[in-house]
Amino acid sequence: MSSDLQQFPQMLTVAGIDSSGGAGINADVATAFAHHVYPATVVVAVTAQNTYGVQGATLLDTNIIEQQFASIADDLAIKAVKTGMLGDREHVEIVAAALAKYDLGPIIIDPVMVAKGGAKLLTDDAITAVKEKLLPLATLVTPNLLEAQQLTGITINTPADLAAAARALQALGAQNVLVKGGHGAGDELTDYVLLADQSAFTLVNPRLDTTRTHGTGDTYAAAIASNLALGHDLKTAITLAKDYLYATVANEIIVGHGHGPLNHWAKGE
Repeated sequence: MSSDLQQFPQMLTVAGIDSSGGAGINADVATAFAHHVYPATVVVAVTAQNTYGVQGATLLDTNIIEQQFASIADDLAIKAVKTGMLGDREHVEIVAAALAKYDLGPIIIDPVMVAKGGAKLLTDDAITAVKEKLLPLATLVTPNLLEAQQLTGITINTPADLAAAARALQALGAQNVLVKGGHGAGDELTDYVLLADQSAFTLVNPRLDTTRTHGTGDTYAAAIASNLALGHDLKTAITLAKDYLYATVANEIIVGHGHGPLNHWAKGE
């Protein structure tokens, strides 16, 4: 690739396809386009799902996953990458090896474990692989409260527990940590961010009364990656992504009859 070409901002998503379009790579691509960022994809899995849940999933052969990484790295100028559904230990390890091999910019790890409808998207042995192989590569890890508890073994009931879990995730190798508060109680939703320099901040917004939240985790991480690809620093990228995510939920669209998808056309503040 010629270095004198002016490259359009590009990001990479490594995840599964959602046949209903609301989560996974589908949400990541929609988010990238909303940010005027070009999205490339490494497809790890294909799912049969809708707003009610996941009815089936097939993981792709690891050879084609490696080939997708090689093809993208050989040609595109990726400035940030995010991972989503990875399925099992073998696929986590293949993705981790590729992320270590290629320079794809900051790495956002969204440790997707369970779908909104309750389907398990990560095997138990894969969780160990995430901790051992992926987290040490993470510029930022973005677990929800349940995932943070699973990864750290810390039960999160108080702000002190939340801070302890974030520190534990850093101890596992992640440079920066964003623990999402969507599974918490109360009228406000609070996300906790611990940066590599040990400074911390929270992002707080009113909890919206809606079931149309399919793909929120994917969208949040993809928006962060998109903002990084645009050249923003990490703190700014997280803040802008949170504003965008809130707008996609607040300005709902009606699709399906269960946990509906977000409005990726919405604009953040």
